[in-house]
Amino acid sequence: MNENQVALIFGKRLKELRLEKSLSQEKLAHHAGLHRTYISLLEKGKRQPSLSSAINLADALEIKLSYLLTPFLN
Repeated sequence: MNENQVALIFGKRLKELRLEKSLSQEKLAHHAGLHRTYISLLEKGKRQPSLSSAINLADALEIKLSYLLTPFLN
């Protein structure tokens, strides 16, 4: 799996989980201590999060980090 595929898969998973929680990008960004445009770039697969950002996103979504990373744990 190359970097572009990883970014796209992570972005799709993040968006799915954000929508399940009925959160806007703005609210998720606020709860995770990140910028809304960064959330948008992640969801579009244009960026990959650092480990600390991924942890903050999982916390903001009130899920375990492993649940956020489920597509990569096969």
